[in-house]
Amino acid sequence: MDMRQKEETYTVDDIYSLPAGERAELIDGKIYYMSPPSTRHQMLVMDLSYQIKDYIERNKGECEVFPAPFAVFLNENDRNYVEPDISVICDKKKITERGCNGSPDWIIEVVSSSSRQMDYFKKLFRYRTAGVREYWVVDPEKKIVTVYNFEKDMMDEYCFGLEVPVGIYNALTIKVQ
Repeated sequence: MDMRQKEETYTVDDIYSLPAGERAELIDGKIYYMSPPSTRHQMLVMDLSYQIKDYIERNKGECEVFPAPFAVFLNENDRNYVEPDISVICDKKKITERGCNGSPDWIIEVVSSSSRQMDYFKKLFRYRTAGVREYWVVDPEKKIVTVYNFEKDMMDEYCFGLEVPVGIYNALTIKVQ
């Protein structure tokens, strides 16, 4: 007799059924609850979002920038729902009233102590396999930005205060402080 317990699999419907104010993400059918972000976290998200949006507008670009909370349905199935800290989406057909259907071109996650494992491992794998072109992990504790350029199969690290080149835009660099 097989004594293993079956792990319950959740769907996007379960995420939308959570009590008001409770936030969670869904990766491969497993729910991961989210802690409220710190002030430093939110300041970084706002600053980065502003720099990206300003660049796009000055260059009359087509991409859109969405800070969290913003729903991203990574795959065609109902088992992957994430809320990246920043999503940059260049294919406007992916944008709906509910969020983004498919992978954004560029995702930025700002690491907190409670999200470290998710951002560096689970999301890294999920974003890469879903077709995200570029993924940044901004770590305020270590003061490092880890850049994964999936199109070129490259990873680089930059200290806070340095200009970080953006892979999806040739002329854009961002200073994270």
